[in-house]
Amino acid sequence: MELAADIEKKLPGFTLRVNFETGKHILGLLGASGSGKSMILRCIAGLETPGRGRIVLNGRVLFDSERGINLPSQKRKVGLVFQNYALFPNMTVAQNIGFALKNVQKSERLSIIDEKIYMMHLEGLEDRYPYQLSGGQQQRVALARALAIEPEVLLLDEPFSALDEHLREHMAGQLIVSLEEYRGVTLFVTHNIEEAYRICQNLMILSYGKVEACADKEEIFKRPPTLTAAQITGCKNISRIKRVSGNMFEAVDWGCRLTVDSLPDNAAYVGMRAHYIAAANENEQENVCYCRPVMTSEAPFRVTVYLSVETPPSKAENYNLQWEITWEEWLHMQATPLPWRIFINPCHLFFIRG
Repeated sequence: MELAADIEKKLPGFTLRVNFETGKHILGLLGASGSGKSMILRCIAGLETPGRGRIVLNGRVLFDSERGINLPSQKRKVGLVFQNYALFPNMTVAQNIGFALKNVQKSERLSIIDEKIYMMHLEGLEDRYPYQLSGGQQQRVALARALAIEPEVLLLDEPFSALDEHLREHMAGQLIVSLEEYRGVTLFVTHNIEEAYRICQNLMILSYGKVEACADKEEIFKRPPTLTAAQITGCKNISRIKRVSGNMFEAVDWGCRLTVDSLPDNAAYVGMRAHYIAAANENEQENVCYCRPVMTSEAPFRVTVYLSVETPPSKAENYNLQWEITWEEWLHMQATPLPWRIFINPCHLFFIRG
């Protein structure tokens, strides 16, 4: 199973330009709202027409602007789960799932409906209407309806956005299990970083219609290729670089000098994930900074500590680094005399070229 899409479409404020291929691994489209993620799905589904480009699914041309090919959505073998699920309010669960199976014989249609109800754990809800279902149940019905036509590509447009945190976690796990049996191509749109990482093997980072990165998720998180990709993937610590000598450089915005094994040519920025900062051991001298906490942001299980390097800032918002630690680590650091010594491990740094 393979999808190749080369899409260009003018949108308010920018032009969407993407060119990518994906196979059996789930491709996550990650970016801020309005970056063009949902428009890509709509173009693949045939709900929108690109201004230029070509879309090929398993060797079958769905759209080709030069050849004048533009298959209608019902002939594309595409399953689409909308953000708001788009269930028919006057249809039961079973009727919603079987809606696109009108041309299938009744016995086969009922068999497919039963199969999807069992797959999505909707037993006992067959005769209920959407208003009688929870958000999670509606999401499962929408997914069952999309899979009922045995689509060659499954397009998921932020399917968990309307769910609370607990249900989102549960449904994400259930989706992973459900898709293990699905052999087609899957595209998953989200702006939630953790959701994208958990569900998708590969990621495409989008910003104002432009592809900032497209690769394996681990590679993108370890070494984001652009400043925008680093920001979208949640990196809190990014600094401009000034080369000092050899492999020593000054992290201008962090207020410290660091040494690495190799400093790439044309490196303009350095980045480090907030959870990689560590309290320095007594024996560590290189890549150690003296700092003070200026404010904190508390979550149920973790604390983000905003650090000022070397000297206290004139204002709390003038911090240099963000440090994410557990509550146990935070309690320990509170008992540690100031200034604190923190260690920035060069193994966890990534560089972005100018």
